[in-house]
Amino acid sequence: MKTDISLKVGTTSGTVLSVMPNIFSEDILKTVILAAVGAIVSFSVSLFLKWLTTSKK
Repeated sequence: MKTDISLKVGTTSGTVLSVMPNIFSEDILKTVILAAVGAIVSFSVSLFLKWLTTSKK
């Protein structure tokens, strides 16, 4: 089945425009903060685990 580019663009823009009114700026800020905290925790845990494995050798 060959899809037309206008179908893809129409579907994508319709989805974005229907989701936009439901997203509030507080939600975006909360998501950015949680993503940053998650990245910092993940990086810290990986450094700690690397330190643990190299210190036993």
